[in-house]
Amino acid sequence: MHRHPHNQHRSWHFAACACALLACSLAVCAAFDRGAGDAPRYGSEASAAAPRRSHQRPNILVIIADDLGYSDIGAFGGEIRTPNLDRLAAQGRLLTDHHTAPTCSPTRAMLFSGTDHHLVGLGTMAEALRPEQVGKPGYEGYLNDHALSFAQLLLDSGYHTYIAGKWHLGLTEERSPKSWGFEASFVLCQGAASHFAPDPARITEADNSTYRENGVQTSVPADFYSTNFYTDKLLAYLEAKRGDGKPFLALAAYTSPHWPLQAPDAFIDRYRGRYDEGYEAVRIRRIARQKHLGIIPADFKPHTPLPSTDANPRWEALTPQQRRFEARRMEIYAAMVENLDFNIGRLLNYLKRTAQYDDTFVFFQSDNGAEGGSGFESNANNDDSYQNLGRRYSNVAYGQRWSEVSAAPFRPWKGYTSEGGVSVPAIARLPRQAAARVDFSGFTHVSDLAPTFLELAGVRNPGTSYKGREVYPITGTSIVPRLQNRAVDVHPERAVFVEELFGRRYVRRGHWKLLYIEPPFGSGVWSLYDLARDPAESTDLAAQYPRVVADLAAEWAAFASRVGVIVPNDNPGPVY
Repeated sequence: MHRHPHNQHRSWHFAACACALLACSLAVCAAFDRGAGDAPRYGSEASAAAPRRSHQRPNILVIIADDLGYSDIGAFGGEIRTPNLDRLAAQGRLLTDHHTAPTCSPTRAMLFSGTDHHLVGLGTMAEALRPEQVGKPGYEGYLNDHALSFAQLLLDSGYHTYIAGKWHLGLTEERSPKSWGFEASFVLCQGAASHFAPDPARITEADNSTYRENGVQTSVPADFYSTNFYTDKLLAYLEAKRGDGKPFLALAAYTSPHWPLQAPDAFIDRYRGRYDEGYEAVRIRRIARQKHLGIIPADFKPHTPLPSTDANPRWEALTPQQRRFEARRMEIYAAMVENLDFNIGRLLNYLKRTAQYDDTFVFFQSDNGAEGGSGFESNANNDDSYQNLGRRYSNVAYGQRWSEVSAAPFRPWKGYTSEGGVSVPAIARLPRQAAARVDFSGFTHVSDLAPTFLELAGVRNPGTSYKGREVYPITGTSIVPRLQNRAVDVHPERAVFVEELFGRRYVRRGHWKLLYIEPPFGSGVWSLYDLARDPAESTDLAAQYPRVVADLAAEWAAFASRVGVIVPNDNPGPVY
């Protein structure tokens, strides 16, 4: 393959790390003994014993929520009803310091490739490309030819591979999941769409979407509701090949609870009046529950909510009519999350009913932090009246104040490199694990998932070459040793992690985090935080530790050169 001239200075990003990747174990499903001190925090519910398959390779179920906030689900402190995810947590392990990119398509690029998104085509989102980035290597806006998808490797090794839901890594058939290792797929190609079926007589901006099944453009049925339909598709794919002796990879890439806020009426009705107390009361209770559950330390000092402004007032500054509207938005959001959990339960119950659950590794996470944007632009075909909120044709997001609640205890939200934008809830359950293990509070990253799946499947990491083409090597680290209590951490204590999107960036080394965000949510210069003492990023220590700032800034410069970062000249504005 021809290597882009621009890539020569990238030095095959983190190539040296590829030599140190963990060797894949061929017996990864053997003992999962609980380590010393790993007493379960939750109760347990053992599933019925199922016979082991002869190949001893686990099924892999990956569940991705879209714009779900850190504190939304019950296991992470939320009041929304999520019994299936809470039960999964009761049989698995919470990862409480799990990280993504600040938005969805860069996260997905790293999920599939196991390496930095700047290298594999999503240096920024396709919707946010700036003139100075157009045509530059790594800024193609789709998963490029230097990427290697873990799904390709699993398919090659004898796995069935299925995906249903959001793709957001290319619009054409040639860039669809069919070309990246998925045997069966039904996906939304864009980053967001209406959760209900389009009405040809009443098209809104949310209806301008492309769906593909097995690469071929298609449409959705009249009774379509996104989360229900994607679950139906994935269940159909799983059932079609059940019993042939091959393991499966199934990726449930849900678009919920991404705006527009829409949910079946039955779910919305369950939350009527639940949020009438307002933003801060809900946020305070969530943080208290997080401390009680041990998600955050008892002495954790959360960030201070944004000051009240005319454009973004606090609850006490709203009129009764405004409060009613705001509460309704959060009711709909909660309904979407409960419906999401209900459909996750459908997947897990299918696996239990078919005696496949005990042979399945399950991983759940959100694709980025809570959404603080305003959603699609409305047109004359939208109906955002109070009576129609959450139904077909309505088009609202839940706004920055509720986003502060979802992101609790962090700041601010999706699109930013502060913890509120990149820290997400995550749950991992090993095959045959029936009781919770102590939460893992060490740093993990979405790029760690590809090597995790390969190790579980006993598939060799191909390095920099795949079927005659040069690819960027997987640079994430498998979390399997930590999940099996064979390792204390996933990454070395002083490992360096760097992220950039829209010019916003961070450098993390040990307990230090160097952060750059432009006003109004940042200072426009480097700030420094001690995450061991201040995980909410409240106190800037840059003036006290100039040497640390200089060291981490040098790490940023080296990273930017290595992966070819092109910092935009201006902010891209609202994004998906």
